[in-house]
Amino acid sequence: MYVSRRALIASTAILPILTLPGCAGTQGFSLVEAIRRLLSLSTQRAFASLNKENGFFDSQVAKISLPDQFGGQQASSILGALMSTGAFRNRLTRQVNRAAEKGAEAAAPVIADAVLKVGIPNAAAIIGGGGSGATDLLKSAMGNALIGAMLPGIDNGLKLFDNAIVTEALRNVTGIDFAGLRSDITQKASDGIYRAIAREEIAIRANPAATNDPLIMGVFGLLK
Repeated sequence: MYVSRRALIASTAILPILTLPGCAGTQGFSLVEAIRRLLSLSTQRAFASLNKENGFFDSQVAKISLPDQFGGQQASSILGALMSTGAFRNRLTRQVNRAAEKGAEAAAPVIADAVLKVGIPNAAAIIGGGGSGATDLLKSAMGNALIGAMLPGIDNGLKLFDNAIVTEALRNVTGIDFAGLRSDITQKASDGIYRAIAREEIAIRANPAATNDPLIMGVFGLLK
C-alpha cells in the first residue's frame, strides 16, 4: 500500500502523544481515538450550523439547489415563465432547504453513532494525509445509510407540495414528480452534510489548539 511522505513523517511525529494526559494505552488506540474525536467535533459543529433556521439555505457548502427541471443550476429550463420567476424559485428553494433541515435532524444521531463504530484501519495515514480524510472515510463507510435516515424528515418537509394538483403540474410541466423531487433533495442534502463536516475537519486540522482537546492538539498540533 502506498503511504505518502507526509503520512510517514506523521507516524513518527505522533509518538509523543503517548505521554499526554488521558492518552494511556497503545499508540494505535490513541490515534484511532484522535480521529474519532476529530470526526465527532466536526460533525457536531456542522450540524450546529445546518440545524439552525435557514441553516442549509445560508450555507456556502450545503445550500440545496432546485432540480435542473426547475432551472436549478442551468441557465435554461423547461419550467415555464410563471414557475421560473425569481419570487417563485426563491420560495421553492427556501422550502426545499427547510426540508433538508428536517432531514438533518434525523441524520445527526445516525452519524454520531457511525463515528463511534466506523473502522479506522490506517489511522496514521488519515492523520498525516491532511484535508478531509476522516470525513471521506466516514462517508465511504456509511454508504447510503445517511440518505435512508434523512428521507422521512425530508418527506415531511416537502408535504406542502404533495397534493394532487401540484404533483400533476410538476409531472406534466417539468418531468419530475414529488418522489423525484424528494429523491433529488435528499441526495443533495446528504452531499451537503458531508461537505459541511469536511469543512469543519479542515478547520480543526488547521487550528487544533482552538478545540481545547488535549488529544486533538497533541496529534494534529505536531503536524503544524
